[in-house]
Amino acid sequence: MASTKLETAKNPFSPREVHVQVTHSMPPQKIEIFKSLDDWAENNILVHLKPVEKCWQPQDFLPDPSSDGFYEEVKELRERAKEIPDDYFVCLVGDMITEEALPTYQTMLNTLDGVRDETGASLTSWAIWTRAWTAEENRHGDLLNKYLYLTGRVDMRQIEKTIQYLIGSGMDPRTENSPYLGFIYTSFQERATFISHGNTARLAKEHGDLKLAQICGIIASDEKRHETAYTKIVEKLFEIDPDGTVLALADMMKKKISMPAHLMYDGHDDNLFEHFSTVAQRLGVYTAKDYADILEFLVVRWKVADLTGLSGEGKRAQDYVCTLARGFGGWKRELKGARSKRAQYHLVGFMVEKFNFEPKCAL
Repeated sequence: MASTKLETAKNPFSPREVHVQVTHSMPPQKIEIFKSLDDWAENNILVHLKPVEKCWQPQDFLPDPSSDGFYEEVKELRERAKEIPDDYFVCLVGDMITEEALPTYQTMLNTLDGVRDETGASLTSWAIWTRAWTAEENRHGDLLNKYLYLTGRVDMRQIEKTIQYLIGSGMDPRTENSPYLGFIYTSFQERATFISHGNTARLAKEHGDLKLAQICGIIASDEKRHETAYTKIVEKLFEIDPDGTVLALADMMKKKISMPAHLMYDGHDDNLFEHFSTVAQRLGVYTAKDYADILEFLVVRWKVADLTGLSGEGKRAQDYVCTLARGFGGWKRELKGARSKRAQYHLVGFMVEKFNFEPKCAL
């Protein structure tokens, strides 16, 4: 069982606490399941990757520096950005910092027994997926980073420090080297990022910046495609090993799904991620309701309530997950009412004048 003991992450990175994790909790014999699924993954998972030549690239959405009209295009971009509220940029910068910590996410996938890239250039379908997924995701941070640089609205050096701190701090998803836990985590997170980027696209459109809406929307579409792949993997695990998979799902939900950037730190604010999350919650970019909706969606998507032939422990896990998902319905209604009564203005120190990462308003 996972320990509840905490240890402090070592300097020079974030002085945050992370759980002491159990490692290699999956029984060794289950590694064979993933080896046996290599051909299945080739035919069912790799198809959700796009050929590089058919992929969009960040430059498709940014002013062309080789063009005579570059300076005018940048001026227009900056004029549009002036009309967007500070708190929106807090969310956009938080999303960008999260995307830029991609090396951590590839590292996390390569901790998973049975599917990791053993050589750095392994030809297994699992390894090919991890590298190609990373390559597709890499465009997201690149695009948002360059866009924010061009707006002139933010202090890029402070953002770059925060990215370096975050990558150095890693993440603590509590997946125990288990691909069961790991792929449940990624299924949840890809849907969360799809929702978050989709909402920043919607808000950008409301603020009149159609180009920014397009940028956020195209990133959201990638996240949706990746969500489809990861949820298919877990769906297959439910087909092959329903007992082990429902136990893994219950385990992850008891631990709660931590956000990838939960160790976000800027050198000053130990609660930076919580402050960013407060703004995202208030604007409706990513909310507690979204978390609940994702669980409900996945329980239905994986037909958890319909599982049969489970062990006693598996049945208890099934009941736990389904009861939790149903309980979120009433909780969301309560949350909606409570949210409207809350103080309306919270702004993290992500903004502005020169984006100094100092709190502009107390939280």
